[in-house]
Amino acid sequence: MKPIILLAAVTGLVSSTLSVAATSNPEADAERIRAHVEFLADDLLRGRDTGSRGHQIATRYIASEFTQLGLEPAGEDGTFFQTVPFRQAYLKQESPRLVLSSDHAKLALDYPKDYLTGPSTVYQEAHVSGEMVFAGYGIVAPELEHDDYADLDVDGKVVVILSGKPAHFPSEEGAHFASGHEKGKHAAQRGAIGIVSITTPTIEKIRPYQSRLNYLHTPSLRTLDESGEPVSVFPEIKNSAFFSKKAAEQLFAHAPMSLDEIYAAIEQGNTPAGFALPVSIDFSKSSTHERIESDNVAAILPGSDPELKNEYVVYSAHSDHIGIAKTVKKDKINNGAMDNATGTSVLLETARLFTQMPKPRRSILFVAVTAEEKGLLGADYFARNPTVPGDAMVANVNLDMPILKYQFEDVIAFGANHSDLQHNVADAAEQMGLSLAEDPWPEQALFTRSDHYMFVKQGVPSVFLVPGFTAKGDKSGEDYFKEFLGSDYHKPSDEVNEDFNWQAATLFTEVNLRIGRSIANQDQRPAWFDGDFFGNTFAGK
Repeated sequence: MKPIILLAAVTGLVSSTLSVAATSNPEADAERIRAHVEFLADDLLRGRDTGSRGHQIATRYIASEFTQLGLEPAGEDGTFFQTVPFRQAYLKQESPRLVLSSDHAKLALDYPKDYLTGPSTVYQEAHVSGEMVFAGYGIVAPELEHDDYADLDVDGKVVVILSGKPAHFPSEEGAHFASGHEKGKHAAQRGAIGIVSITTPTIEKIRPYQSRLNYLHTPSLRTLDESGEPVSVFPEIKNSAFFSKKAAEQLFAHAPMSLDEIYAAIEQGNTPAGFALPVSIDFSKSSTHERIESDNVAAILPGSDPELKNEYVVYSAHSDHIGIAKTVKKDKINNGAMDNATGTSVLLETARLFTQMPKPRRSILFVAVTAEEKGLLGADYFARNPTVPGDAMVANVNLDMPILKYQFEDVIAFGANHSDLQHNVADAAEQMGLSLAEDPWPEQALFTRSDHYMFVKQGVPSVFLVPGFTAKGDKSGEDYFKEFLGSDYHKPSDEVNEDFNWQAATLFTEVNLRIGRSIANQDQRPAWFDGDFFGNTFAGK
């Protein structure tokens, strides 16, 4: 009888312990997070470039962790994987040829000294020839009463457009209108056959022409549709280039306005009206194409509510990085520890914590996406081809490059000002003894520059959290951010070292956990604020 009594006692003790654990807030484990980061940022993975063996190892590691946590596969064919097909294009560096012709002269520009161009994912042999038209910024924004194509005929011509956007545009809305996709769309809709972008004083300060030369050998990627053709491209645009200031001056040498006059106008907050240029262009280049594949990894923790379990709170983090540096002599591996082994590791630890708690009412969908570094492509593919019903994704909490080097006392939530997720973030921060800070860099429009924005474009309210600038110690969080961006961002030095603060990692995990848990348990699904531009533009489309 004693063994039976002992067994009953042990069983009772275990049940009691599990009950207590299930009802209390589980704590993030710093050593687990560290172990994930150290593996994902190891030299073995060779920088986790999209389509590489190293990234494939990372995706298998993530799937293995999901399996051990008992999560349900949410990929294709009963697996954790959603295979994303890509066309990868490389520019033949010796191939670009560009000649400008006018009544005054014929001028051959030098690549890459005078202009830059990237590989075409549409044409292996790209060629455009025709007249040129200046079209301001190339922006059409009826919501802002702006149309650079008003009264312009660009049919069958190459448009010349300023980089960026007018200074008076709202930052985040302006980033949408100034995106390459929007500019390409409006040019193609009006019959343009090519695009030449020119720098501005503002753009040159942010990203000097010389710094762009570091990316000459970078391939272009586009996801493919079911017929094997690239998506989100405009085949009508046969070729494109980015001109240096010196080259751009040639375009306007005998035009109604000189380049300096255009620059003076935009510095005063004006956008010059477009006009025909007395110049024609003949421009060709060659690209090589290959098909590659890379995986998103997705898993579900089913919800407990009979109805709400059919809705999903999505956690996302990108698992890829940029691979091997071609211009570095010694350590060439871009390990991507902070970008984004940290975010992926927080995703995995958040998933583990959810399995230690009572199931939330809504289901939780965890997605480690590929090809963020290639233009948010993996997130875009998943958001457009979700493995759950698209209208069932009620919110996205994105985890991208948290700078985990200091004990932070506040958090910044990009996107929180657009929906009532702001309340979830503020409440979660307060529970952790943190405050919710304002966006310190509104001019950079970070809300549009990470994976969550692909969910926004499908109408899903989203937030993207980073540690704030109020820090314990002598240095501010902004100092840490600037040091990382200046010294380590997209460099081999972004690797695990003694500067990591693993307690900051646990705090960051727990605040993100609380955000998602509150969304999953509330009665109403999150909603865009009334009149919000992104809600009006993308929700219900």
